Amino acid sequence: MADGSAPVIGLAGKMETRISFPDNRAMVGFCGPCDRNLTELERQFGVTILRHGNSIRIQADRDHLAEITEQLEDLARRAREGEAIDPGMSPANPDPAIPALVTRRRPVEPRTRVQANYVRALHAHEVNFGIGPAGTGKTYLAVAAGVSLFLQNQVERLVLSRPAVEAGERLGFLPGDMKDKVDPYMQPLYDALNDMLPAKQVQKMLEEKSIEIAPLAFMRGRTLSNAFVVLDEAQNATAMQMKMFLTRLGRGSRMVVTGDPGQVDLPKGVVSGLVDAERILDGVEGVGFTRFTCGDVVRHPLVARILAAYDGAEAAV
Repeated sequence: MADGSAPVIGLAGKMETRISFPDNRAMVGFCGPCDRNLTELERQFGVTILRHGNSIRIQADRDHLAEITEQLEDLARRAREGEAIDPGMSPANPDPAIPALVTRRRPVEPRTRVQANYVRALHAHEVNFGIGPAGTGKTYLAVAAGVSLFLQNQVERLVLSRPAVEAGERLGFLPGDMKDKVDPYMQPLYDALNDMLPAKQVQKMLEEKSIEIAPLAFMRGRTLSNAFVVLDEAQNATAMQMKMFLTRLGRGSRMVVTGDPGQVDLPKGVVSGLVDAERILDGVEGVGFTRFTCGDVVRHPLVARILAAYDGAEAAV
């Protein structure tokens, strides 16, 4: 933990404080191979981090030192407990008032303040939109919320859906029955479920229809009651499909719509249902919107920089 000494004035008017580790193992775990984690943390927070024995010295602007130290201290705690450290995971749970989403395998916690706001919105609104770039946890947290509510008997089933739109490719006619044809589109949803529930339980729930994974087109004509419903990759739904989906909401149900307006794979000239819904529904009572940015990416830290580079290139055109 921080060694308790008061921050002191460092070079160029910066403040400095220190975080200590009980042994070299924890120190190495925090710093990463060849101090790779320190390099990434310096880039992420705009600070200077120096090694000194089994401690690190953090130099930062006076106004931000306390907040940055708090977030780095959370990573240090994880290193002391033997957990593998990824700089993109800070902070673990930025708001203690927000409970972790409980699954069979492990609790799922928000890692950024926007993610924390998203989890709060998932509890507060019957319909939620999570909008932003890839890797920000929009769908993963939504599925975790659904699993958590199911395990608490607050919903009777999970319904997970995606538009069956090819990402800029033409895959041709896929072999097999209907399930075989649509499963490739649904695989990210299966991956999320298998992270949260034992494989045998996922299979049993699929057989019992406690979990239903289906293309968006299969939602027409249905009323979804007592269910937690997630529409993923919603930027690839048309405006008509989005309206159809949202009006499936039944009693005792919650809906979450996730997508990235920057990755629309619809034919040229077709309006994205996600963009259309954001325009029409923002401000409607009972509908929540959470907007993510590249700063909320929790995959490899390089993903955030790649997304920022693409955004900059598009803005320059």
